[in-house]
Amino acid sequence: MRILIVEDELHLAEALTQILKKHHYSVDAVHDGRTGLDYALSGIYDLLLLDIMMPEMDGFSLLKSIRKEGVSTPVIFLTAKGEVTDMVTGLDYGADDYIAKPFSSEELLARIRSALRRKGEVLPDDALRFGDIELHTALLKLSINGKEIKLNLKESELLELLMTRKQSVTSKEQIIEKLWGFDSEVEHNNVEVYISFLRKKLTFLNSAVRINTLRNVGYVLEVLS
Repeated sequence: MRILIVEDELHLAEALTQILKKHHYSVDAVHDGRTGLDYALSGIYDLLLLDIMMPEMDGFSLLKSIRKEGVSTPVIFLTAKGEVTDMVTGLDYGADDYIAKPFSSEELLARIRSALRRKGEVLPDDALRFGDIELHTALLKLSINGKEIKLNLKESELLELLMTRKQSVTSKEQIIEKLWGFDSEVEHNNVEVYISFLRKKLTFLNSAVRINTLRNVGYVLEVLS
């Protein structure tokens, strides 16, 4: 899952990035509201962490703008402001939660899990299942009936994306945006390499799940009958 941090305190943004990456989230961090709006409107994020007081555009305006554009991504405000009026304003604009600085990493992670759960997403510490395979994203482990194999982070993120989209076709562009970010310079052959890695591991596990290629369209998971 991919999280966007919009926070102008550079040290805090870096600390949050490291905490979230340690728990196997993909993270982008930007440091002003205008850039944050551009990133948020891309639609590639599963959750946004927003400061309120930022240069270029404040967090309230950013949230109001993305909701006006129909972006329903869950939002948690991170702010030193703890007044009731700020909390009410944020929630009225469409925020999902509000956490005042300073906060513990455990509290932040719990609130992230809660926001994603309300959205209906599968959480990183839960198992994803499709056909005969089971993916444990927190452990970077793929298993079938007790037989398991380790994945690297990008393999796990890619398989998670394909599994959560179920039998919908996922293009290479969508994969690059979701796994590396919409402004990434990653090329299509990088996606092909990770698809190849996953296919080999599915074969090793004797899985009935296959990653099917639709030429010039993308990839889709299928279960052999």
